Amino acid sequence: MRRDIGEPQQGHIPNDGNNVDRRTMNGANSVSGVHESISSSSKDEHVDVLIVGAGFAGVFTVKAVEAGSDLGGVWHWNRYPGARVDSQYPVYCYSLPEVYEDWNWTTEFPDWEELQRYFQHVDKKLGIKKDTVFKTKVTSADFDTTTDAWTIKCDTGKIYYSRCLIASTGFAAKRYIPDYDGLDSFEGIMHHSSFWPTEPINVRGLRVGVLGSGSTGIQIAQEWAKEIGETGDLKLFQRTPNLCCPMRQKSLTPEQQTEDKTKYREWFNQRWNNYGGFLYQYRDSLTFDQTPEQRQALYEELWTMGGFRFLMNNYFDMTRDVKANREAYNFWRDKVRLRIKDLAKADLLAPIEPPHPFGAKRVALEQGFYDEFNKPNVNVFDIKTYPIIRFEPEGIRTSDGTLHKLDVIAIATGFDSITGGLKDISIKGLDEELLSSKWGKGTWTYLGMATARFLNFFFTYGPQAPTAFSNGPACIELQADWLVDLLVHMREMGYRRVDAQNDAEQEWRITVNDLSARGLRHTTDSWYNGSNIPGKPREPLNYAGGLPLYRKTLTDVKDHNYKGFEMQ
Repeated sequence: MRRDIGEPQQGHIPNDGNNVDRRTMNGANSVSGVHESISSSSKDEHVDVLIVGAGFAGVFTVKAVEAGSDLGGVWHWNRYPGARVDSQYPVYCYSLPEVYEDWNWTTEFPDWEELQRYFQHVDKKLGIKKDTVFKTKVTSADFDTTTDAWTIKCDTGKIYYSRCLIASTGFAAKRYIPDYDGLDSFEGIMHHSSFWPTEPINVRGLRVGVLGSGSTGIQIAQEWAKEIGETGDLKLFQRTPNLCCPMRQKSLTPEQQTEDKTKYREWFNQRWNNYGGFLYQYRDSLTFDQTPEQRQALYEELWTMGGFRFLMNNYFDMTRDVKANREAYNFWRDKVRLRIKDLAKADLLAPIEPPHPFGAKRVALEQGFYDEFNKPNVNVFDIKTYPIIRFEPEGIRTSDGTLHKLDVIAIATGFDSITGGLKDISIKGLDEELLSSKWGKGTWTYLGMATARFLNFFFTYGPQAPTAFSNGPACIELQADWLVDLLVHMREMGYRRVDAQNDAEQEWRITVNDLSARGLRHTTDSWYNGSNIPGKPREPLNYAGGLPLYRKTLTDVKDHNYKGFEMQ
């Protein structure tokens, strides 16, 4: 059997977000010299700030990154068929002129190969690799109150001592694989989507199965449906249909981008004014304040434009009011069902009654996904009605007794998102309290970047921040700039310690919960609230107030002498 689904520890992934990078920052955003050196043996390494992470978060914070074997974070590991970003050009990139001025994209939604080339370009411009430690996993981090520093141990035996620890693990650092009976017995080829082999798998003429219908499962299925040819067979094993919107992919020319770059600064600044950090946001108007004809016209316009516009450029109450949401769902359903000829398939992929409010689960962007199911050898199987009983040497057995014989299986069952990567590291704060223990029954942060009793410890693009509800680079840039300002403030004031106050994180948790309750996402089980992981607390894991309000809050905290933090 050829397979790669991770290490024995259930759900573990050797991820870019769990690797160590060290970089002394100089220049305008310098935090070098925030604290004096810590004395110990010469075999260990002393740094002012240590970054755990290798994607956009790790890179932007210090203009350096630490990864598995190369730069890119999620785009280093995710190379499965059809993998591409769903944030539209040009906002999914660094807003640094020295990076974008001589870089051109080929499409509005770049694939993983182009994103990997982009990170190589970033390295050429910023000189990241020379200050990067690759293939190094952080196993533990302990705060020493006698030195006011973190002791960080790695699986290579290397030990770092750092005044400040920043975890930029991202929200998809720990993959999740359900504990299926007989998983190891399958004799075919099996890979988890986030640890796909470098060499492509030729599936022509083969029986393939895609397990999971999240964004990844959708992308793999629509690619494999083309690649299997007429003699192959594809089955999508689905618990809940993904309410996909059309991507509307477009090619880009260098000439067009030369003109666009004159507007980049304006566009990048515009992100801060829009809820999700895109170049558009929800409208002020309400669904039923307009006539049916006006609603239909707007829906058609957004559908034609593609991307996330039908979700994030719609009426203000579409994701907040059940009736308004149902109106949008009905339009979506009718559009999709027109494309699927087989009624049984249509009922599973675009049911008459909504499986959940539109947008309550992560919406995928598709490129011909639904049309592929008009082929007789491309099918969808409902594992919510007929769950998987076990894996067998020849394939997957479901509760209706069917053995689905397969040659290749793609495991696209998602991640222990938002908190999984952080809790996977043994991080100890005051009195040797483990972060995983503190967050065992619920997540507590301040501003989605710090947690009380874990001094000089921060995280970006993580829990209780805009994270999954925002364009990644926009959120990370906002947090990174704010953290640099805080560290510079500490240096200027001679502070050695910074700690979030208990009252501040309790109030922040209330804020996060209240904002979540104003929309419809909280009504549905999903990775947005941790309910995809057995035993994980069900709670809002993302800040739902949008980037403008989040930015205003960060500015207010800074302007009031970093209220909510205690510095010494």
